[in-house]
Amino acid sequence: MKTKGLLAVMVLGLNIGDFAQKVAIDFTFTAIDSAAYVQLDSIKVMNRTQDSDTTLYWPDTTLTYETIPGDTLLYIGYSTEFPVGIQDIHQNTKNFQVFQNYPNPVKDQCIISMYIPDNGTVNVMVADMLGRVIITSDWSLDQGNHSFRFIPGGRNLYFLKASFNGIRRTIKILKTEPNAGMRCMLDYIGIDMVSHSLKAVSPNTGFMEESGILDSPVTGETYTFQFATNIPCPGTPTVNYEGQVYNTIQIFSQCWLKENLNAGTMVNVNLDQTNNSIIEKYCNNNKLDSCTKYGGLYQWNEMMQYTTQQGAQGICPPGWHLPTDEEWKVLEGAVDSDFAIGDLEWDICWDWRGRDAGKNLKTTSGWLEGGNGTDLFDFSGLPGGNGYQGFYNVGSVGYWWTSSMCVDYNAYARFISRYPGADRMIAYKVLGYSVRCIKD
Repeated sequence: MKTKGLLAVMVLGLNIGDFAQKVAIDFTFTAIDSAAYVQLDSIKVMNRTQDSDTTLYWPDTTLTYETIPGDTLLYIGYSTEFPVGIQDIHQNTKNFQVFQNYPNPVKDQCIISMYIPDNGTVNVMVADMLGRVIITSDWSLDQGNHSFRFIPGGRNLYFLKASFNGIRRTIKILKTEPNAGMRCMLDYIGIDMVSHSLKAVSPNTGFMEESGILDSPVTGETYTFQFATNIPCPGTPTVNYEGQVYNTIQIFSQCWLKENLNAGTMVNVNLDQTNNSIIEKYCNNNKLDSCTKYGGLYQWNEMMQYTTQQGAQGICPPGWHLPTDEEWKVLEGAVDSDFAIGDLEWDICWDWRGRDAGKNLKTTSGWLEGGNGTDLFDFSGLPGGNGYQGFYNVGSVGYWWTSSMCVDYNAYARFISRYPGADRMIAYKVLGYSVRCIKD
């Protein structure tokens, strides 16, 4: 899994016009890993329509942003935090750790976890922003992960300081709503006796991770970054559609079908697919078993079901849609080892982009010419080739449509072959390419 120094969100939108009125919109951000809270270190908001950006740094996770309604924004979130409550501590670590409270900010109560490397006494002190000590206590604890419940009082900000064998750790606790009637309390919950190992989700574990979200907001929103990857999409491990079962894969804040779409009725590649209320597809060599292996190949208009609205459902299952050009860019930035989400690298057209985005999206077998991938994120990209008046490059190249049109007869697509990068291309809509769906 690639590691980067900031967490960004990108919002994309329509050009309203040079004289459109900007409005101030409130955005709030939080983050999870699967279902466990993750602290955001920073949040970058990129306006992809107006070419501007701003960055928030923790603990500021709320932004009042002036934008033209409908502008496309990209939000990028960055974090080094492990999920609270399931912190993964290397079994050989000698470090005393205190993890950020969950939730944060806190309204009524929160959980604070500590890792104690040896049996001993931990001193815990809670102070307010003026340095006045509110709670101080000593706890004799065994080696392991320990949890505490903290109930804030009437102040907006607290500092929890913990000391063990001369090592000091401090976290900052924010409160959403001051309540003078509440009493500040700290209770011990218990120990987790399970020996944890470091979470093996990245070749560079320990560095900052990034997650990206695209939106075109018109009102205030709360956005939750997802930092889980290489797992089925939480709550939606499979999708039943058109008589077939598709697996899902979570890649940070994007949830994708794990297989190329294979919906519809096969038609001969010498025929154009038509607007006849029947989903039509091409299968290599006009054989259905090829569609079973690689998925169907679809002309752009057929895939879109004869609309030009990018992000349309098209031939995807309900609750899913055809990925836009910008959503593909977010995916590529998320999986590449060098170039981050929102990097200008991904705007390049008709050239290989990134260091290894294509290689990391491809399956580990099934590609010709030495073109197998690493499939680091379980996207399982296959070389389905393309079809129009014949079939080409099956086994050596994968082509995928986006739902973003370029001109009347062209649209943006992706092209992955034996090279490690990923090519962004403009293709004729009559060509038959593979299709992936992304969850709404």
